[in-house]
Amino acid sequence: MQEFDPRRPTLRLAPRIFTAVAGLAALGLGWKLTAPDTPVPVVRAPLDAVAMAALQHAAFAGAEAQPGFDRPQSIPVKVRPGETLESAVLRAGVAPNDARQVVATLQGAIDTVNIKAGMAFEAAVAERRAGRGGPARLIGLSMRTGPSSTLTVSRTFDGAMKLRELEEKVTDETKVACGEMNGSFYESVANVGGTPAVISQAAQLFSHKIDFSRDIHEGDRFCLVFDRKVTESGRTVEVGDLEYAEVKGQKFYAFDRDGPDGKPQFFDELGKNIKGFLLRTPVDGARITSTFGMRKHPVLGYTRGHKGVDFGAGTGTPILAAGDGVVLEARRWSGYGNWLRIRHSGQWDTGYGHISRYAKGIRPGVHVRQGQVVAYVGSTGLATGPHLHYEVWLNGQRINPIGAKVPQGTILAGGELSRFKAQRAHIDTLLAQAGGEADDPSAPKVALASLDRSKGPQLR
Repeated sequence: MQEFDPRRPTLRLAPRIFTAVAGLAALGLGWKLTAPDTPVPVVRAPLDAVAMAALQHAAFAGAEAQPGFDRPQSIPVKVRPGETLESAVLRAGVAPNDARQVVATLQGAIDTVNIKAGMAFEAAVAERRAGRGGPARLIGLSMRTGPSSTLTVSRTFDGAMKLRELEEKVTDETKVACGEMNGSFYESVANVGGTPAVISQAAQLFSHKIDFSRDIHEGDRFCLVFDRKVTESGRTVEVGDLEYAEVKGQKFYAFDRDGPDGKPQFFDELGKNIKGFLLRTPVDGARITSTFGMRKHPVLGYTRGHKGVDFGAGTGTPILAAGDGVVLEARRWSGYGNWLRIRHSGQWDTGYGHISRYAKGIRPGVHVRQGQVVAYVGSTGLATGPHLHYEVWLNGQRINPIGAKVPQGTILAGGELSRFKAQRAHIDTLLAQAGGEADDPSAPKVALASLDRSKGPQLR
């Protein structure tokens, strides 16, 4: 038998292995306990719409099973002025340790110190079951960081926090939105997916044909076709220009004539430019408060001729140039107060009175385009309240703006007309696929379609 000699090193490895394993375990435990105080690397994961919805709205998949807690509920939170992110998370009803832990987890992805008021996120919070005291448990947090990106923090089965950055795929598509007037034009179009930018384009497009305060009624049909960039979950990231607009049977198709400004123009079904010489209403959404002719002056108190049309609108409402032209006058003029006069072609002028201020850059000699903001509604001069006094002049003589026979737009011909017809046929096909044909009595009252250019029409 071999004798034990304490001067000789032992050859047995088991004690050394045990010591090494124990050391590694201790290091792992120490890291575990201090991990919330260090930045957590972001796991970037491209997800489809189903996975995105599962992580954002189904209480952070896999982290719901928390012993002693109910199923988590999604609580929307918005950072208040002067509030820290940790304080905002605490308002969701969670424990201070949970709030600190989730903020520490986010440090590697966002600036958690310089938080702006109004930043919003959703916290998935699980309440303790009946009979068990204590604060609620934070299961996860979701925060949108861009039009197509979202940060989520979810609690794993062992209680740790995991950070993910979710990127949705963005695709180009043509959207067809049709419906019936129910309330204002803005509300009606917004109800079927129209964005503020698209609604503004359409309102300006029809402003020389339709008075939205008088000519639009409940049940009148409309259709809009426009390009947009959309995420997998249906969120609009960017909206392009209108390709087609229809209100009360009036149909306008966009067509690029390669004009000097590089912008598409709109034409009716026959290829006639629908851009009238002058807008019917130089103030969006305004109502007529006084017409052309004899009337009792509201300030002077006696009857005399009223040489224009008054549009009631609040102070500061934008005034639009009724047509292309050159600013002739921008000055103070007696009872008109601040006065603006624009010279158009063919000896046509338009005048704007009682304005509060001129738009930037408006002065005599400046060229303006139809629909451009040139001034703002006010009550300067002899006026009892804010309104626009609008005049139309022909060969130096004032005429009634309502019903004035002004020149018409151009008509396409030759190769341009052929290209226009091809574009019109394409739009008509999209409308038919979406069920948005205005003349089809069997069409649904509201048809909303998103036409992915790579997949074809998808009604929803």
